[in-house]
Amino acid sequence: MRIALIGDTFPPLRTSGAVQLRDLSLELARQGHKPTVMIPAPGLGQPWLLEEMNGVQVLRLRAFRTKDIGYVRRTFGEFMMPFAMLHNLRKSPLAKERWDGVIWYSPSIFFGPIAKALKKASGCRSYLIIRDIFPQWALDMGLIRRGLPYLFFKAVEHFQYSVADVIGVQTPANMPYFDAWVTPQQRVEVLQNWLAEAPDVGCSIPLADTPLAGRTIFVYAGNMGVAQGMGILMDLAERLRLRARHDIGFLFVGRGSDAQLLRDDAKARGLDNVVFYDEIDPAEIPGLYAQCHVGIVSLDLRHKTHNIPGKFLSYMQGGLPVLASINPGNDLVDLIEQERIGRVSTDYTVDTLQRLAENIADEMLTDTEVSARCKAVSAKFFSPETIVRQITASLTNH
Repeated sequence: MRIALIGDTFPPLRTSGAVQLRDLSLELARQGHKPTVMIPAPGLGQPWLLEEMNGVQVLRLRAFRTKDIGYVRRTFGEFMMPFAMLHNLRKSPLAKERWDGVIWYSPSIFFGPIAKALKKASGCRSYLIIRDIFPQWALDMGLIRRGLPYLFFKAVEHFQYSVADVIGVQTPANMPYFDAWVTPQQRVEVLQNWLAEAPDVGCSIPLADTPLAGRTIFVYAGNMGVAQGMGILMDLAERLRLRARHDIGFLFVGRGSDAQLLRDDAKARGLDNVVFYDEIDPAEIPGLYAQCHVGIVSLDLRHKTHNIPGKFLSYMQGGLPVLASINPGNDLVDLIEQERIGRVSTDYTVDTLQRLAENIADEMLTDTEVSARCKAVSAKFFSPETIVRQITASLTNH
């Protein structure tokens, strides 16, 4: 199948979305399909740039800037992005290409117009991969109110859904959200996150040379923002220090809107059991986790839409059991408990997290099979091979 794969991020960027689109495109090619990744390229000095990365065709299309600018300019840039991409696509060598399927990845919610144009021109089916339900999650977090901006984003969201023949959501708990949106001709299904196997090529963070050396290391690697609700993890680190649990340490690797706040908080409390590092290349993640013992999953309890963070997949692949502080109703609760791969808190209290963290350190890590169970979960639920077969089947079966 000739497949157009649309997203807003791709390597060399290091975001989880970039890694997912890379893995998806590579698996599509491995299974004999011909994917072309289309991504916006603000600041590109020409209308288009056609590349090949590991056997995958990548078309970068000049578009408006959407990062590191004010809210109004960013919203304008996001709204105009698909139109700019479509305009420059028509100047490219792929202007007359006909596709057997169109796949697009959300976030962003603004790709509906380009997806619709490609779908209409080719007479093919389309598949929308939903990873964050926006603007609902922003409303839940108090980042947006039910005013004109919210109504604007809802209209854009609705249009995006109307274009898709099939919508893939992360978990069963998300499916009822779409009951009011889809038509009888559309289908909503669970499409798990995915992560390709990656070799251990080492890591630029040598934990043996840090204050965490010799401790049981709880690691968090990823975005540190409002949606993650990570302030309680500083409370946990302080509680364990006061309880003289000098055998437990915490490693935080990444960036985000709350990263500096968390660093400042740890410094103000004098937490010598906490170490921060900036983000690292995704290729270094296996080498990082090889030095750690437990992965941390953190989501703000106000979330009403439910997702499985990409970092959870990488913990499973690395054989790390998890300590999860997540929102009630999240499907991750049952998965962790049923597969016996960690401990879960949904009450957002430091008392519960302290008890669970100590339980993992004192009991779960003595289970010689817990790492194997984690890796089995990765292979069973989060394989790119399974995901590609599911998507392509949906594109071909009416």
